[in-house]
Amino acid sequence: MFPFTINEEETDWQTGPYEGVELKILRKDEATGGVTVLRKFHAGTTVPAHIHPEANETAYVLSGEWEESGTVHTTGTLFFAPRGEAHGPHMARTEVVSLTIFDGPLTLKSID
Repeated sequence: MFPFTINEEETDWQTGPYEGVELKILRKDEATGGVTVLRKFHAGTTVPAHIHPEANETAYVLSGEWEESGTVHTTGTLFFAPRGEAHGPHMARTEVVSLTIFDGPLTLKSID
């Protein structure tokens, strides 16, 4: 038996860090600040280039079409962004849902 389980229906969508982005926090590690989240990007949403200074990010696309640097990625694509490395901008061509793990606090720094 797993010591922790949750069904995504047990938690609500919350406003994300960017307009057009919603989050469902599935688990938070109190020791590291890391989180496992479902992220929903509404169709047409663009997330500007940014870094996560305190966490590595691993994202798996569960549904939708995601564009980055002129390449369209679809369901089944895995992304990894090391802590402190710039990534984006990203554009949701359709509604996109991803399962994303941050192994440290979910902080953002915009790239100007």
